[in-house]
Amino acid sequence: MIDKSDLWIVIIGLGVGSYFLRFAFIGLVGSRHMPPWLLRHLRYTAVAILPALVAPLIVWPAATDGTLDPARLAAAVVTLTIGLITRNVFGAIFAGAVTLYALLYLLG
Repeated sequence: MIDKSDLWIVIIGLGVGSYFLRFAFIGLVGSRHMPPWLLRHLRYTAVAILPALVAPLIVWPAATDGTLDPARLAAAVVTLTIGLITRNVFGAIFAGAVTLYALLYLLG
């Protein structure tokens, strides 16, 4: 159990850090012209967030105490394959979810 004062220090620290990080981009750079190469790279930031959030859940799932799980790995492969073939995000997510729950049901 974490101490309440430590918890509030972490929450306030994260809030202040998040504010200054956002202020650096929006407040200081937001109204200035940015080079095209930087805009091209910033366009892919949102696309990179979802795999960054999902990858640890596939490779080191907490549900299995960090051991590689065939159901989660297969769901990730199906999601990636369907996404690459159809270019449909919702179809890929739905196919991955169906694969995950079907394999979790079948494998126990």
